[in-house]
Amino acid sequence: MKNQPTSLPRRRLLQGGAAALAAAGLSGRAAAQSKPLPGYVSWKDGPSMIVHSSNTLETKRSAFGLSVLTPASKLYIRNNVTPPDAAIVGDRDAWSIAISGVKSPATLALRDLKVLGASSVAMVLQCSGNGRGFYPHKPSGTKWTVGAAGCVVWGGAPVRAVVESLGGLAGGAAYMTGTGGEKIPAGIDAKSVIVERSLPLSAMNDALLAWEMNGEPISLAHGGPLRLIVPGFTGVNNIKYIDRLAFTAKPTDARIMATRYRMSPLGSKGSPSQPSVLEMSPKSWINSPNPEHSSLRAGWHQIHGVAFGGMNGARSVGVSLDGGGSWQEAQLVGPDMGQYAWRQFVLPVNLKAGSYTLVSKVTSTDGEEQPRERPENAGGYNNNSWLDHGVKVTVA
Repeated sequence: MKNQPTSLPRRRLLQGGAAALAAAGLSGRAAAQSKPLPGYVSWKDGPSMIVHSSNTLETKRSAFGLSVLTPASKLYIRNNVTPPDAAIVGDRDAWSIAISGVKSPATLALRDLKVLGASSVAMVLQCSGNGRGFYPHKPSGTKWTVGAAGCVVWGGAPVRAVVESLGGLAGGAAYMTGTGGEKIPAGIDAKSVIVERSLPLSAMNDALLAWEMNGEPISLAHGGPLRLIVPGFTGVNNIKYIDRLAFTAKPTDARIMATRYRMSPLGSKGSPSQPSVLEMSPKSWINSPNPEHSSLRAGWHQIHGVAFGGMNGARSVGVSLDGGGSWQEAQLVGPDMGQYAWRQFVLPVNLKAGSYTLVSKVTSTDGEEQPRERPENAGGYNNNSWLDHGVKVTVA
């Protein structure tokens, strides 16, 4: 990879991209909010969000900015089941969770968890279907592009500490199974709709039973009062409103685990024989310039975006102006908040008049490189193709 220019004056480096966009009159061209915010997330920043449905809200590519952390007001929403009544966050400390598969099974209130240990982790929270909108076979489900993701800090009790306080594992456990506390309507087979996922037992090593997000009590919309957090795993595995945590010999037979969120071949239905959507892989994308910038003025611009390594940190990021024909190395900027968080990257470029296809490619700290092609599957899951996530811009 080529190094970024070193002769660019510092003031131009810092101001070039923003000044150029302002000069082009692009700052007010954000797409209009087509749907109102649902009541339970009325506190969200409306102009930053795309409302797909009452249970699916996406962050606009232009709304991520240069901060490592995504504020709650701009973080995406994905609920498999309608959220519980807001009354559950009225007395947060009273929320309880039943823990089994340990030597001393118990039901603990949130207030009990708070004395069993405390830790925090910065991590990428990403819906398994983020990038689904780029699949040409148009899979069912929300057509997310890049905005079903964010980077946040969770705080709570380490699952390992909770297990140790209950005497350790009872033996024979191969999975950590979390169950959400959404209310299941009467007359419906609970296993068909319940949010219950089983992860390899090793997932408990960095897992938290979290009650804080970005230093605040977790909102109802994001799984409060208590959420299972499993760094490096896709969003569906981070169970909202968790009220049961079991260490089991076999995975749950709940539909959301047994047949949904599977990497199924095109034209097939999900089954337990197919790989489940679990760990994330290296991924990056460019946030500015972005598709909302229909045209730019020739001159210096800053290309910036986000990159993460999935289960590992981001080591380096390459940026291409010609759709992958040639690459330049971007600069990682901002604080490194650990292996599960994303990094911001910046590359100053002098763009002449013409058309450009801007793409980025991350390499993780263990050497895994973001792929060119998407992982083809019926559900449109785990799309980390650098080609799909590129943006086209015209410079006049």
